[in-house]
Amino acid sequence: MSRRDAVRLGTLATAGLALRPLLPWIGQDRPRLDPITKPIPSTGERIPVIGLGTNQYSVDTSAEMAQLQEVLETMAELGGSVIDTARVYGRAEEVIGELLNRMGNREQYFIATKTPIRGELRSPDEELQTSFDQLGIEVLDLMLIHNLHGTNELMPGFIRWKEDGRIRYIGMSTSVESQYAAQMEGMRRYPLDFIQVDYSIANRGAADEILPLAEDLGIAVLVNVPFGGRGEGAAATFGRVADQELPGWAAEIDAESWAQVFLKYVVSHPAVTAAIPGTTQARHMIDNQGAGRGRLPDAALRREIERFWDAL
Repeated sequence: MSRRDAVRLGTLATAGLALRPLLPWIGQDRPRLDPITKPIPSTGERIPVIGLGTNQYSVDTSAEMAQLQEVLETMAELGGSVIDTARVYGRAEEVIGELLNRMGNREQYFIATKTPIRGELRSPDEELQTSFDQLGIEVLDLMLIHNLHGTNELMPGFIRWKEDGRIRYIGMSTSVESQYAAQMEGMRRYPLDFIQVDYSIANRGAADEILPLAEDLGIAVLVNVPFGGRGEGAAATFGRVADQELPGWAAEIDAESWAQVFLKYVVSHPAVTAAIPGTTQARHMIDNQGAGRGRLPDAALRREIERFWDAL
């Protein structure tokens, strides 16, 4: 073990002691809980169920970069791998590319990005190459058409780049209920490996049609804004339980924080492959990764969680 590795492990151990209530897989009194993974239907490749959203990763200063590097390193050391970014997130693609180059562990991550969300599109090759250049990569794990912008124009290029081995998986995303019908049309029309959609305990509309269709068609699902509500953000979701103790059933799924309850609810849906909660804090990454370990709610407990939430 190098000195750098020893220092990093010591830092994580210290964090684990400070945040032990959030870490069911740390400590001598409990067995280590390995990360939960789910298969990508089109290939069977398994990925961890808790990833990272990076819409706040458009930073510039060395202090900010160091903070985000700690988040990425913490995720990898705890068994996470999925990083989701997008062109619309300002400098996020460039920041992630720079951090991956600095850390030298690109192979530990499953990188997803998305094409422009609005405005005039360039050719598919130009749009794709821009993301490749900014991320500093030769092969991308997942490319998504962002909020369906330019689907018909871009999808032929996606398919061609996948055939050429530059993109491993292709898909499309939305976080707007008004686009669900168009998303489902694209799911039926194109050979998608993934979709991305908004879904949470406070925002369950995707479970009506779009998640069942993904399951029927064998399309993997990344869930964005897993702490969000329709027309509200994470603050409102967590605010709703601010004065609530964790119910007894939380222990049945090895959840020791509300964040873990919310994430376990999301990834326990049979159609969901992974959730991508955003964070710029290593302590939140540690908490989020805890949701990807231990037990998940079964169908009966999912209904109990919904009843609990709806009664608040």
